[in-house]
Amino acid sequence: DSDGGVGGSAKRSRSAAGDSAAGKRARVSAGPVVGVDVPPGFLDPLPAPPQPSRGATKQFWKAGDYDGNPAGGLEPPPSASGLEHVRVHPKFLHSNATSHKWALGALAELLDNSLDEVRNGATFVNIDMLENSKDKTRMLLVEDNGGGMDPDKMRQCMSLGYSAKSQVANTIGQYGNGFKTSTMRLGADVLVFSRSRGKEGKRPTQSIGMLSYTFLRSTGKEDIVVPMIDYEKNGLNWTRKLRSTFADWNTSLQTIITWSPYGTEAELLEQFSSIKEQGTRVIIYNLWEDDQGDLELDFDADVNDIQLRGGNRDEKNIEMAKRFPNSKHFLTYRHSLRSYASILYLRLSDAFQIFLRGKEIEHHNIVTDMMLKKEVTYRPVATNGLPKDSNMVADVTIGFVKDAKFHIDVQGFNVYHRNRLIKPFWRVWTAAGSGGRGVIGRSLWYVGITLILLAAGEVINLICRCT
Repeated sequence: DSDGGVGGSAKRSRSAAGDSAAGKRARVSAGPVVGVDVPPGFLDPLPAPPQPSRGATKQFWKAGDYDGNPAGGLEPPPSASGLEHVRVHPKFLHSNATSHKWALGALAELLDNSLDEVRNGATFVNIDMLENSKDKTRMLLVEDNGGGMDPDKMRQCMSLGYSAKSQVANTIGQYGNGFKTSTMRLGADVLVFSRSRGKEGKRPTQSIGMLSYTFLRSTGKEDIVVPMIDYEKNGLNWTRKLRSTFADWNTSLQTIITWSPYGTEAELLEQFSSIKEQGTRVIIYNLWEDDQGDLELDFDADVNDIQLRGGNRDEKNIEMAKRFPNSKHFLTYRHSLRSYASILYLRLSDAFQIFLRGKEIEHHNIVTDMMLKKEVTYRPVATNGLPKDSNMVADVTIGFVKDAKFHIDVQGFNVYHRNRLIKPFWRVWTAAGSGGRGVIGRSLWYVGITLILLAAGEVINLICRCT
């Protein structure tokens, strides 16, 4: 067999040797090797092809370069029940999160979830920075005291596309996708702690769930696996609540301990100390970095804020915001969470507070920045063939920003739908000169988003009349 191996390599050996600087030719026969003049190790077996890298990139827009199982990996076995569930590849977590090009938009989704919990008793949401005790990296915390989630709701929250709020009036989240897209846009991994009072005679519960892109990539998973563990309150003590077997429960615990910032079960349970009778604590870690290796979220520029680096940050606008306070939100909302969150909701109940790094965010009504205001009830005119709906209306407030006399380029509509800002400072007027400069507006829509775009031409005419 060894002779055959050498003979089979003769053509490759002669070709390689013929290209050498000395111009020598290797003389190899099918019999014993005689007079072979090749470098040492030249005829050794070729190395195995390299396995695909499992190293996880720390930049969001490059994190989708992931194929799952390595080459030659085995397909997962069929379901024991004979029924196949719909499998979702981990790469979908990344591609799904690309719907958020702007990181502050992802953070706003998490604020929406907390605000929706007002109906369950939420009075605050807190956004802050934490430190990972394992590697000293920074983490993002979003915590509220809403109704929390029992084990079933926790699994629904971690499922893709499930929403129990689609039939609930006056809630912002409708499609069961915002939590996954927003957390995965901000960091590679998220850990969720939630405590529920227990309703309809059920005991109070607390659950821990981990959605980890790092874990899925590093272990070569081809299906999204979300380890979760539950506890149930018996008297004054919390005991483990099993949904299958203790072995399964312990496997989930060990996976969470291995891939989360907390190294023991006791450290995990300590996170519930800030939650009283109910609430949810979301910790996003392995935060994404920019091309320079810095965190995309900037925790250092302002100790009371979370800001963005890079293209969303304009130093000239930051300086102008200090000189023109009535234009501050237009100039800073792109990079400052405090600025953006202050105008995120049209109305905010006095009973609900938003805290950012220990300091409350003051709600701001953009109308207070206007002068020469005018209110208009806008009714889109349907073209022929389209059904007419008398409920398709928008309340529009339009005026000049109080800083308009300084001729700064501030303009646009803030469009609100279901009390939520969906288009901040939407620039619907572009002119070669200064026409329209300083004109801002607020539009409250009672209909779908698409009508805003259809109505754009008529809104522009409204601006022209005001200028």
